[in-house]
Amino acid sequence: MRPPRGPVFLERQSYRSRRLLDAARILPVAGLFLFLVPVILAGSDGGAPGTGPGGLYLFGVWGVLILAAALLSRHLSRALNEQPGEPSQADVDGAGAGVRPAPEAPRDDDGAR
Repeated sequence: MRPPRGPVFLERQSYRSRRLLDAARILPVAGLFLFLVPVILAGSDGGAPGTGPGGLYLFGVWGVLILAAALLSRHLSRALNEQPGEPSQADVDGAGAGVRPAPEAPRDDDGAR
């Protein structure tokens, strides 16, 4: 017989910080897609879009991406600072992934190794 499993759900803060990290990772991909929408739409009807509306669209998307990145960074820094058990910034960036400190050697009764 199997031992009972632990809870399936994560804590609310841990879950929220992970979803914020996911949103931060997907933001550049969403931005690329939004920047390519005029190119995709221009090829479908055969007509060339105007420079004015295209420029406004690109600068509008650019501004929205800047605001989204600023909001995400504010919420991420707040979420990561509140949780001491969450990954460090090096782990978030991928630089510290898989690197763990060496275990400490056991000591004798007198404190010598």
